Amino acid sequence: MTSLLFDETFLRKLEQLSLIARRVRRGQFRGEQRSTRRGQSIEFADYRNYVRGDDLRTLDWNIFARLERPFIKLFEEEIDQTVHILLDASGSMAFPPDAADTHKWHYARRLAAALGYIALANNDRLHVTVLRGQTLSPWGPYRHRRRVHQLLEFLENAPADGETALSAAFMQYALRFKRPGLLFIISDFLTPEDVQAGVSALQQRGHELTVLHLLSPAEIDPAPVGDVQLVDVETGGKQDVTLNAALTALYRREFEAWQGELMSFCRRRRINYGLISTDQPFESLLLHYFRQRGWAR
Repeated sequence: MTSLLFDETFLRKLEQLSLIARRVRRGQFRGEQRSTRRGQSIEFADYRNYVRGDDLRTLDWNIFARLERPFIKLFEEEIDQTVHILLDASGSMAFPPDAADTHKWHYARRLAAALGYIALANNDRLHVTVLRGQTLSPWGPYRHRRRVHQLLEFLENAPADGETALSAAFMQYALRFKRPGLLFIISDFLTPEDVQAGVSALQQRGHELTVLHLLSPAEIDPAPVGDVQLVDVETGGKQDVTLNAALTALYRREFEAWQGELMSFCRRRRINYGLISTDQPFESLLLHYFRQRGWAR
């Protein structure tokens, strides 16, 4: 379990963050998020003029004594936020096999752990689900940071292997977990199927989506290395190719078209999208990139 742990300094920095929802949803419990609606929490927001029928318990009698005019105190309402994290555990996430620092599965699980820690530290209601094959492996829902070691153990014991039908998994999740909230998808999206229908199903359920498109540097910008044998880690298929300058240039054009299509789809649907390379410093990703995008504060 130690490989996914963060040092105390980084954890303290994560505790200063909260995940931002543009459309706040009301939950069953009071949490630590603030709604723009006016409610009855202890956090003062503003005043307004008294009108007939208002609860006299909210009248500010000190203001009334000074101004001889009745004003009602308004408060920010505390709401319970739900955070969902969907983690693609298909075999392609276990790449590259000989590069621990940029290994997608290690990076993806650390990212899920960090987002989960932020949610738990803010007393959000947290669901984490690993998608593998035809199976959804859920953890939660849980609240409170005392659950973080259970979360780390769950992620540490989750392997990445086989094929996953992402779109079908997204649809299954949309049907099974009906409580809407902030939903993060962590995946390389290396699948022959069209994932747009599945992503749309999640959005139609009412979730506010953030797509974290995670790839290794070699997948984003491969170098011409001569004769190699490519192996599909999910199907076992093999192909001998010569990675020369012409072929890598073609690859880059195809990659840009594929990645651009997913990004454009997300923009049309008002879905947050970020292309993340596993050589991006992890602390910078959480503390700077997420803040710049307005996904955390």
